[in-house]
Amino acid sequence: MTQVLSRRSFLASSAGLVIGMTLPLAARAQSGAAAAFQSGATDEASFAPNAFVRVAPDDTVTVIIKHIEFGQGPFTGLATLVAEEMDADWGQMRAENAPANDELYKNLAFGMQGTGGSTAMANSYMQMRKAGAAARAMLVAAAAEEWGVPENEITISKGQIGHGSGKSSGFGALAEKAAGMTPPEDPPVKSADKFVLIGTDLPKLDTKAKSTGTAIFTMDVYREGMQTVVVAHPSKLGATVASVDDSAALEVPGVEAVRQIPQGVAVYARSTHAALKGREALSVEWDESGAETRSSAEIFEAFSKAASEGGKDAEMLGDGVAGIDGSAEVIEAEFRFPYLAHAPMEPLDGVIEVREDGAEVWMGSQFPALDKPTIVQTLGLSPESVQLNVMLAGGSFGRRAQDTAHFAAELAEVARAAGGPGSFKLVWTREDDLHGGYYRPLTIHRMRAGLDGDGKLTGWEDIVVNQSIMAGGPMAQMMQDGMDPTSYEGSTKMPYDLGNLRVGWAQQESPVSVLWWRSVGHTHTGYATEVFLDMVLEAQGKDPVQGRLDLMREDAARDRGVLEKVAEMAGWDGTKVKGDKAYGVAVHESFETYVAQIAEVSDAGGQPRVHRVWCAVDCGVAVNPNVIRAQMEGGIGFGLGTVLFDEITLGEGGVVQQSNFDSYRMLRIHEMPEVMVEIIASDAEPTGVGEPGVPPIGPAVANAWRALTGKAVTELPFLKTMEA
Repeated sequence: MTQVLSRRSFLASSAGLVIGMTLPLAARAQSGAAAAFQSGATDEASFAPNAFVRVAPDDTVTVIIKHIEFGQGPFTGLATLVAEEMDADWGQMRAENAPANDELYKNLAFGMQGTGGSTAMANSYMQMRKAGAAARAMLVAAAAEEWGVPENEITISKGQIGHGSGKSSGFGALAEKAAGMTPPEDPPVKSADKFVLIGTDLPKLDTKAKSTGTAIFTMDVYREGMQTVVVAHPSKLGATVASVDDSAALEVPGVEAVRQIPQGVAVYARSTHAALKGREALSVEWDESGAETRSSAEIFEAFSKAASEGGKDAEMLGDGVAGIDGSAEVIEAEFRFPYLAHAPMEPLDGVIEVREDGAEVWMGSQFPALDKPTIVQTLGLSPESVQLNVMLAGGSFGRRAQDTAHFAAELAEVARAAGGPGSFKLVWTREDDLHGGYYRPLTIHRMRAGLDGDGKLTGWEDIVVNQSIMAGGPMAQMMQDGMDPTSYEGSTKMPYDLGNLRVGWAQQESPVSVLWWRSVGHTHTGYATEVFLDMVLEAQGKDPVQGRLDLMREDAARDRGVLEKVAEMAGWDGTKVKGDKAYGVAVHESFETYVAQIAEVSDAGGQPRVHRVWCAVDCGVAVNPNVIRAQMEGGIGFGLGTVLFDEITLGEGGVVQQSNFDSYRMLRIHEMPEVMVEIIASDAEPTGVGEPGVPPIGPAVANAWRALTGKAVTELPFLKTMEA
């Protein structure tokens, strides 16, 4: 039986007209959207040359969100921009995911449809405001014509259109007439002093549905006759199928077929339980000739050796390392960072339905621009015959933004191997996800700094060693001269004037599949640089906060601003240890958002207990402070759990040793510190907040722990150091 999506049912009964508009010249390529627009609602009345705003007869305004919603807030943030410019009431606003359509819904920062790099707000800020302003202008024109009054006498407030004569109307009653108005070429947007909604704490639009269980995720999608499919993947990354015996699997009740696909062996069944039992009964021989067979310990040793060879220059200032050699004191440290899994609460899943005339797909696609073409190519269909519905997703942290589109490819291979029309739900278990690679790269930072006889810094060197997440894939074009900036971002272009500086990068190769992870390279560069700097400042006898401020360049005003603010928030007086608690600080910019944090830490039986965290953030205009605070809090909890407990390790022969949350530990609710967040007032255009809350928490805690115990944590997770 096919379950009709409840959200669709709701919209089918309430949808009215799409307000058409013309966007600024930069987005003019999106004209012609009406014909291509296929939302989850039954909007046959859609006619507009652009499809970001839809007004229903009941006055509801639905904003079509081009960025996947997986908890980071684009449903609310982008709808706020439209509502602000329309002078709508927040209670009438709705949001839904845009379907895959690279031309209509491209990320203006990427040039293709996708979510990542904390760009959702930054690339949409003016686009969505213009969309709302255009809709408002057309409603005003409609009202003026309907009432026979000048447009400049029309007012709108909280979704009510009015005129001094006493005439008034909601949006819905004028939507059809508004649809016939000529879209403004370049509608003006409000000045900041006219903002009513931007800058206020608006409740998130998706909270109620997610809290009541009515929100629809991919796992909720059922199609008539649908089969559930699980795939047996190799235990060693890079291995392939040599042979398979499926006789026992086919004896499992409910199992309907077994097919070999490029990614492994797929088991088709009438239920998830049967599919999993069928997979357990498979006998598969794997060809490990191309697999990673080294353990993590062996990889670390190889990477450490590469660090000693120096790597290629990523940044060179002054005399580079020449200032270090011969210094009165040389401070050295090697920081080791393990592979990390993204481990979103909802593992990967997707539904595909192949028909005689095409295919339809439902999945939490973070990069529809890559996922859809992969499905099209795998199935040998035309792009026009494949519809990809972007679904809500239960987290990602980068996991769903695969530049290889490997999950979409596997979904399509499952359908192709079935050999004909049908519906298939591909399910990855958490064990599949944790074993399946696509990790944050294992990384080493080898760092040196020199001090002269007066304690003055003579040079700084940071050699980064890891795999590239760009090389060999479609993102390789972002590399320049063979250098992948995501491997060392944050180690370069630091806010500090360190004088002589060299950052090197030594690229490594491995069959282990690696991917960006929340905050990408900043998660290890932020830790290494801020912990090592703290060690250097201590050797100089300087205060951690004032020492950083003294080192900051004149053009680092926003770094300085968040550091001064967080010091004020925490009442920093230079005392690093008070009673049984210690305090550590870190500041880091990522994705053009500036964050400083101070952590309060005690020793809980040989392990750090984090009690409070103060956080100052400068992300430009604060569109929705409620969402910004939530993202900082979430980033701190996510980052703290990771640095304390988490690692993916390859054991003997290269077998992944973790399998679920019992061995890949999340921060537990009673371990979450109290978090205080202050947002720096700014009139700069907004930047993202999904990722920048993560990098500073690890070094802030490490610096506090070192102040308390004298122990520098140079190998993560903390738990490993504590157990050593």
